[in-house]
Amino acid sequence: MRARLSTRSSAPVRQSSVRAHNLALVLHTVANNADRPSRAAVAATTGLTRATVSALVDDLIAGGLLTEVGPAPRTGAGRPAVGLVLGDTPAALGLEINVDYLAACVVDLTGAVRQRFVERADQRPADPGQALTALGGLAARARAGAEADGLILAGAALAVPGLVTEDGLVRVAPNLGWQDVDAPALLRGAPALADLPIAVDNEANLAALGELRVTGGDPTFLYVSGEVGIGAGLVLGGELYRGVRGWSGEIGHLTVFPDGRLCRCGARGCLEQYAGQEALADDEQLAASALGIALAAVVNLLDVPVIVLGGAYAPVFERLRDGIGTELRQRVLTAGLAPAELRPAALGADAAMRGAADAIIRGVRDDPADWLRRAG
Repeated sequence: MRARLSTRSSAPVRQSSVRAHNLALVLHTVANNADRPSRAAVAATTGLTRATVSALVDDLIAGGLLTEVGPAPRTGAGRPAVGLVLGDTPAALGLEINVDYLAACVVDLTGAVRQRFVERADQRPADPGQALTALGGLAARARAGAEADGLILAGAALAVPGLVTEDGLVRVAPNLGWQDVDAPALLRGAPALADLPIAVDNEANLAALGELRVTGGDPTFLYVSGEVGIGAGLVLGGELYRGVRGWSGEIGHLTVFPDGRLCRCGARGCLEQYAGQEALADDEQLAASALGIALAAVVNLLDVPVIVLGGAYAPVFERLRDGIGTELRQRVLTAGLAPAELRPAALGADAAMRGAADAIIRGVRDDPADWLRRAG
């Protein structure tokens, strides 16, 4: 799930590596073609021979990654060829824990949500073990539903509102009261998750990646997730920017009023004290103004052209728009030249768990050879 720098190697390319590359090439070609391409069409697009494509397609079909369907209607002479579409055998489990709810969903290879469960409950009184045990119960319900649909889970990913290391350790999640929590280890204690690969990431990062996939539009934007806490995911040129240690995006702890309210992090005047979900319920106008002040600082610093508001902000976007826009116009130096676009998240409140599931699905699409090894 983590972005890594690639390195060049002088070692010879193994035949297995060529096959893995070609499997991914064929799968992506079908996934990105809405016209149900034939094997011959895939060969023409990829430059691979028809015999090679046919063998790769057979393997992908056997692994449930592709399915043959009736051809799209066509005009002209000749018998139409059998088309190819994504299969739906592999699926992913997206999990989310936040201050006031637990959530789980199952997403198949096509991106369709097949199962969805949300359980509203304040997680602050629970210790990490209790909270993740409860989440494991929700995961069991989602997995049972998936298996009833004939799906096989490729893995699970958890979205959490905190700082997460590359190996899934939650270093700190202030609004949950967590510190140095080994979330993958605790989740593996749940029977429904014991045999699955488990990844953990920041909820705003995963929500931003989910938004990027679903919209397929702007490659550079700031995603802001409004819950009890506030996080942000920064996408630059289609890639998530994580910072040196992977901890970027803590917009909720930007100072908007230096002598303001005491925050759970120990500082005063943090954005989330004025624009978090609880503050939003008390005073929408103050929340919008505070959010606009913080976003103006981000735009001045990073020159992002698009700001996407998700989580609790998405349902009330129209009521927040004017207040945020006023601050942006007054405070952003380039507002008169190139104003930042402000829009609600396409996935709404489900963005983080959908993004979590999508991270696993993206891994299957990028490396179908690994899935075929595991499924075989």
